[in-house]
Amino acid sequence: MSGDSCQLPLHRLCLQTQAISTGSQAIRPPYEASQMVCPKSKTCSYRAALGLGNKYVRLNVGGTLFYTTLQVLTRQDSMLKAMFSGRKEVFIDREGWILIDRCGKHFGSILTYLREEAVTLPPARQGVLELLAEAKYYLIQGLVELCQGGLQDQKELSLCVIPVITSAKEEVRLIQACTKPVVKLLYNRSNNKYSYTSNSDDNLLRNIELFDKLSLSYNGRVLFIKDVIGDEICCWSFYGQGRKLAEVCCTSIVYATEKKQTKVEFPEAKIYEETLNALLYETLPVPDDTLLEATRRRHAHCGSHSEEEEGPTHSGADLRERVRRIHVKRYSTYDDRPLGH
Repeated sequence: MSGDSCQLPLHRLCLQTQAISTGSQAIRPPYEASQMVCPKSKTCSYRAALGLGNKYVRLNVGGTLFYTTLQVLTRQDSMLKAMFSGRKEVFIDREGWILIDRCGKHFGSILTYLREEAVTLPPARQGVLELLAEAKYYLIQGLVELCQGGLQDQKELSLCVIPVITSAKEEVRLIQACTKPVVKLLYNRSNNKYSYTSNSDDNLLRNIELFDKLSLSYNGRVLFIKDVIGDEICCWSFYGQGRKLAEVCCTSIVYATEKKQTKVEFPEAKIYEETLNALLYETLPVPDDTLLEATRRRHAHCGSHSEEEEGPTHSGADLRERVRRIHVKRYSTYDDRPLGH
């Protein structure tokens, strides 16, 4: 920005700030009026500005206009204090606005921190990063530390920890101690004694990817755990308030021309359904009998899934003792299918 270099007298600065604070136009002597006809901006020094107390200053920060006081701007040891205490030159336009060539998006937060030594950080991480950049530019160390602490807190809150089961006792202890619903994925590819079908590896990866996706979406509401030592190849288990609610087994044996093969399925819809059913046990009291009955699957042998229930077959409170065990079935030939399918 180009402009003539000049020294702004103290009495003229007082006159301008009084006009701003009262909202009226200041009356200038003739010689001052002639001197105000100047280029669009001047480089001026605010020497002895501290003596003005709480007189208002007009700031143009990247096109955004602010009113504040010299007392606020010089309260903390920062670049703004250097600018308005005579140690650093500033630009001022013909209308008396002091020009700061920075984005004004977060300058209001900068002024709030200078006034109160505290400020509410933006909710989004990107906003905190932008405010941190401004705080570093203006050399406001306290605000820099506040932003860095906020970023660290956000990082800790977004951290998703997935326990890995190392023993059966650890699994029981973890589930019993947890007050949230629990979703467990057991996968162990080496448990197979037959060869896998062509799509089994892809489906196993899809189950693992879905587990990761669900754990990120429901991290604060559900405890997700992994089991790599169990006897199954790929199996989902769902728990509520310390009790097993359902199980989705994703493996089945199919018969090829001369040999058996293990097939891994990806029943995505059923996994989502049981995850949402587990959320019914998120808070006390437990779901009532009507809601439990409404969420049960009554069909027993439908084309691709079979469902079994363990426990009493009576109605009422006995519904809470049942465990839904869903096993994926696929038929290799038409003759293997039940009648009517």
